[in-house]
Amino acid sequence: MTSLPEPVRDLLTAVLEAIDLPHPATAGGAEAHDRLLSTRVVHARIALRTVLLDDDVINLGPAWTAKYLRERLAEHPVTGYVTVDQAHAALDEGKSWSEAVTLPAGEGQ
Repeated sequence: MTSLPEPVRDLLTAVLEAIDLPHPATAGGAEAHDRLLSTRVVHARIALRTVLLDDDVINLGPAWTAKYLRERLAEHPVTGYVTVDQAHAALDEGKSWSEAVTLPAGEGQ
């Protein structure tokens, strides 16, 4: 097995961070999840296209592109819906299902 150069591995990790969103706990959260995923996929696609360009002016390399992608992802954090893990954690704390899948005040409301 050939290991990837660290900058390439870091870029691929950033792309995975962009698209590997936690599943929503309810069907109602699917819209927010899908909207967020779509936005983050656009940024990942731009990053991949940029790093694959044969243009030294636009393509600043995988390390710079990974950093730039993470900055764009930080503008679109995973919020606006309750994840499956969050709901399970709330249920484990003794909350009702209704309480477990309700967004905290101010988050996506």
